[in-house]
Amino acid sequence: MTKTTVSLDQIEQTATKALIKHGASDWIAASVARAVRKAEATGNLICGLYYLESYCIQLDSGRVIGTVEPVVSKPRPASVIVDAKLGFAQSAFERGLSLALETVRETGTASLAIAHSHTCTSLGYFTEQFAEQGIVAIGFTNASAVVSPPGGNKAVLGTNPIAMAIPAKEGGVAFQFDQSTSAVALGKITMAKEAGTKIPLGWAVDAAGEPTTDPAEALKGSLVSTGGYKGYGFGLMAEVLAAAITGSVNSLDVKGIKLKDGPPHDLGQFYLLIDPRTHSGDAFWDRIDRLSDAVNAQEGARLPGANRILPSEVSISADLWENVQKLAN
Repeated sequence: MTKTTVSLDQIEQTATKALIKHGASDWIAASVARAVRKAEATGNLICGLYYLESYCIQLDSGRVIGTVEPVVSKPRPASVIVDAKLGFAQSAFERGLSLALETVRETGTASLAIAHSHTCTSLGYFTEQFAEQGIVAIGFTNASAVVSPPGGNKAVLGTNPIAMAIPAKEGGVAFQFDQSTSAVALGKITMAKEAGTKIPLGWAVDAAGEPTTDPAEALKGSLVSTGGYKGYGFGLMAEVLAAAITGSVNSLDVKGIKLKDGPPHDLGQFYLLIDPRTHSGDAFWDRIDRLSDAVNAQEGARLPGANRILPSEVSISADLWENVQKLAN
């Protein structure tokens, strides 16, 4: 595969241009493009430029509305909800962020719900923004049904990611994680099929519920939960919080996330927010330091997402970059 080096500024600018060309408002395109940039910077390739074509195609088809203004409200003293109005999750989150921060700083513990949105793609992109403002954030979302229950063969849950970000005392992020509750993200199986490679056992089952290493058979069947019943429980928790609490759709009722045509995604995201000093004061930072020191003392061990230094440019597929440029011009 031929590679080319592209700056993150170029990626953000070109993604913004592509989204505007396909019907997004300037501020909404910029909001989504920042998320694309961050995904590329952190090596989260499935949520970066790889996804941009889908955004543009679905702007064209109307599966996502690129010009809608999200509606922010506060139904209870510690609860903020943003109705994305079937638009992008990134722009809905952007509109609700300041009120959510104001609320959690006042109440100590609060929640932010994003309802009726397009897929948020990278959940950790959002929880990280809270941690950078000194707030602990735990996020949940769902997606189209691709995960069957243990012992079953019909999908009922999405990959249903969970993310958590912890602030650092001196600013920034102490550590964070963003992971699907399925054994793997669906995009990795799609990419394996496109590359003509096998997948490991334990990622998926075929249509009969039998484990498979063939990505094509996996796509006809379903993914499995990470850790079996344990991951299944976390997937159910994400489903309740993302769908039932926000009033958005169940995974069962979301058509293929990347399909050109079909109804809007209508997905939800839910964030539990905690001011870290509310209950234990400065002891919070002492406990985080204790944990960090214990991990860092072990050679080769690390806290996820800690001490991350982002590059100014990345190496990507030349074919992918050519396609992105075509989308923008």
